[in-house]
Amino acid sequence: MKIYSADTWTIEELQEQVDDAGRITVLVPPAATKKAVLEVFGQVLDFPEYYGVNLDALNDSLHDFADSLSEDGEAPVTLIWQVPAAYRTDRSFGVVCEILQDAEKYSGRDLAVIAVFQN
Repeated sequence: MKIYSADTWTIEELQEQVDDAGRITVLVPPAATKKAVLEVFGQVLDFPEYYGVNLDALNDSLHDFADSLSEDGEAPVTLIWQVPAAYRTDRSFGVVCEILQDAEKYSGRDLAVIAVFQN
């Protein structure tokens, strides 16, 4: 997982770099609480209706998402996760980062994550 400051790169600049690399961009909007972050990932990545909106479910669903990427034959995906300052102080922030990094490793080249720290 790559981490950038919104002061260094705009979302548009990052999207352009991802597009230039032949990857699909999926923008994950900012959310300030653990529950909101889990809900946003579920909505953006179209997790199944039974998605449990908890950290274990995020881990499992990201692995399923990664599996679907390798099976569909489409271009690889880069998630651009906008992370507000308020959420970075939440205890779950580090765990979500670990889950995202694990999903990247699991997927190989099919999934990459960029976290953009907002002020």
